[in-house]
Amino acid sequence: MKTKSAPAVQEAEKSLGEEELEVLRRQYLKEGEFVTVQTKFNYAWGLIRSRDHQDAELGLLLLTEIYTDYPERRRECLYFIALGHYKLSNYTEARRFNQKLQKLEPNNEQALGLGKLIDEKVSTEGVIGLAIVSGVLAVGAALVTAIVKRSR
Repeated sequence: MKTKSAPAVQEAEKSLGEEELEVLRRQYLKEGEFVTVQTKFNYAWGLIRSRDHQDAELGLLLLTEIYTDYPERRRECLYFIALGHYKLSNYTEARRFNQKLQKLEPNNEQALGLGKLIDEKVSTEGVIGLAIVSGVLAVGAALVTAIVKRSR
């Protein structure tokens, strides 16, 4: 059963084009050591939306810096930090940051939609994990049975 996600969650699943990301990267680099928090946020947002795993990790790092250094910007960082962790398959951290946002804004459609996606992924990966473990156990049992029969 697929969950109908908030539009912002669906949009975040789409990657940012290389050209768009390059515009954000150039602005970030141009500002250098005097980068504004808004430019840093915009670049981090673009990196989170990248297909590249390392870009997403850098975006998460930048958002975490903003979250730590600018308390007034924490609320707007929460969703994207949760999304970054989700995209990197860090579901426990994604859930933790998403729940922080939901405590502040219980009716936030983005947070509600992302929460459903996290739950679906955890559930799906849990089922896959059980299937793998079951398969390994079945193979192990078959090997033990073959060894026991052979030793008789």
